[in-house]
Amino acid sequence: MVTNKRHRQLHWGAPPWHVDFGVRCEPVPSSVDFAIVGGGFTGLAAAAWLRRLAPGKSVAVFEAASIGAGASGRTGGMALAESAAGDLPGLGDVLGGLERILTELDIDCDLSLPGAFEIGRGKGLKNSPIQWNDSGTLRVVKKVPGGTLDPGKLVAGLARVADERGATIIESHPVTHIEWQPRPVVHAVAPVVVHAGGSQCSAGKILFATNALALELTALAGRAEPKLTLAVLTEPIGQKRLEAIGLAGGNPFYTVDLPYLWGRCLRDGSVIFGVGLVDADDSLDLTRIDITTGGAKNLFESIERRIHNLHPKLREIKITHRHRWGGPILFRENWRPIFMPHPQSKSAIVLGAYAGHGVALSVYLGAWAAEALLGRRKLPSWGSLSK
Repeated sequence: MVTNKRHRQLHWGAPPWHVDFGVRCEPVPSSVDFAIVGGGFTGLAAAAWLRRLAPGKSVAVFEAASIGAGASGRTGGMALAESAAGDLPGLGDVLGGLERILTELDIDCDLSLPGAFEIGRGKGLKNSPIQWNDSGTLRVVKKVPGGTLDPGKLVAGLARVADERGATIIESHPVTHIEWQPRPVVHAVAPVVVHAGGSQCSAGKILFATNALALELTALAGRAEPKLTLAVLTEPIGQKRLEAIGLAGGNPFYTVDLPYLWGRCLRDGSVIFGVGLVDADDSLDLTRIDITTGGAKNLFESIERRIHNLHPKLREIKITHRHRWGGPILFRENWRPIFMPHPQSKSAIVLGAYAGHGVALSVYLGAWAAEALLGRRKLPSWGSLSK
């Protein structure tokens, strides 16, 4: 069970993104055609797409905290072309699909697709722009389709479109359980300042887009692994330094071997570096992680040493301690996304477990989920836990 108190007490630090959209205070409807649990990229994209395709159908999004408070607002904003398991049968063009969705919904989120660098400690490209010292020499081994976007602008844009098209977005209402009747009933807890009891909403169909933060609700407890990835932001380092370290082209990067390292540049010339995963047994343990103590604190100290040692031009770079943060990630054993009917009902879909590749994929699959809820598209074979 996820509670308001638990979300208010998250100690995951502050990412550099800002969600510039205020959700209106709306009452919980007694009945909707579609209930979406989770107000991140997936849930908001599904809501906006549902209202685009079926404007006569009612849609309500239940968010436990505030929109983008989970993985979506805490990602590094790297948009990649495939799943963490690579291309999948019938997956299609993820980046092209993302661009089409953003164009159709008229969302500007600073999407830039110059390609992404896969970097590794083995043999690299002959003219690799990256030559870093990190447990060996890191070089670009391959350039793949991809790029970056502003996660805050994407969350705000999706929420704005969903709201303008008539979806109801309800913040600070964690869903505690579903009453699995022929027509499921969503039970959510209202804030104490609004009302002492709970709220109920009968739904024709439900999409669970909670990712790592409600494993009991989605019947994924013990079947998928929640983790917290950590990231830091440097001070703006200037064009000459960016050229010297191989990042002047705006290409995000991630290692294809261990120890893991990923990152990207922001428009002001600062650089995000991400590294490491903090384990958690379940959603509750994940929310209890405090990045200022224990293993997470040690990982931050380690990443700062790694950054300074990557290249001579980074030796004196300051790390912006105001922007040290963690973001939740959900993994399944084969690294494929989970995209399947809920075990309790064919009227509900569970979508998540992007394993760090969720920025583009979550919006793309959120729109796919909307089409599936309307009976216009089948779920993929690879999304089931049995696959």
